[in-house]
Amino acid sequence: MTAAPDVDARGLRCPLPVIRLAAAAKELPAGTTVAVLTTDPAASTDVPAWARMRGHVTVADEDHGDHRRIVVELR
Repeated sequence: MTAAPDVDARGLRCPLPVIRLAAAAKELPAGTTVAVLTTDPAASTDVPAWARMRGHVTVADEDHGDHRRIVVELR
């Protein structure tokens, strides 16, 4: 598994964190993990839903105090 640089979507509201994550994922191979950093409370629902619809897997949703870090493994 390879890790990609984090997608920084802090300060952006729905649907922009998912749009930024999707754009980054488009360029990455299967098996890569990509994380989105977000302050949008809806992202904890939206990112896993996007991942499921695309056949990816959410592997972490971490609270970092002022933001969340949601990690997706691309399939």
